[in-house]
Amino acid sequence: MSDAGRPVRVRVTGPPRRRASGVRPTASREIDADSELGAVYMSSLLGEQLRLAAGVLVALVLTVGVLPLVFHLFPHLSDLRLLGVPAPWLLLGVLAYPWLLVLGWVYVRRAEANERDFAALVTDDPDAP
Repeated sequence: MSDAGRPVRVRVTGPPRRRASGVRPTASREIDADSELGAVYMSSLLGEQLRLAAGVLVALVLTVGVLPLVFHLFPHLSDLRLLGVPAPWLLLGVLAYPWLLVLGWVYVRRAEANERDFAALVTDDPDAP
């Protein structure tokens, strides 16, 4: 009767745990934890996006942005008419907009590809696209 007043011991078990030293840190955990490695990952993505934006901006400046300077330096080009429309109007008022759409499309496609590559890098699954 001495065991009647004592609580029954119960053994609690669960799935085996991994030791902390054996767990490989993932990039997403590093980013969430604001660690130095996470900062390197984020600065890598931001740097790539900045290079992409700078490249598109340079393409815009070298094509559309230089046109007013060309027409200023070579005034005889301003007298040129195509289909009865002055060349500066045609280039700056009509042809510039499809070029802006192309640049925007290229920028969005590359930015999304950069983000997909980054997401694949930081996921736990190494086979992720």
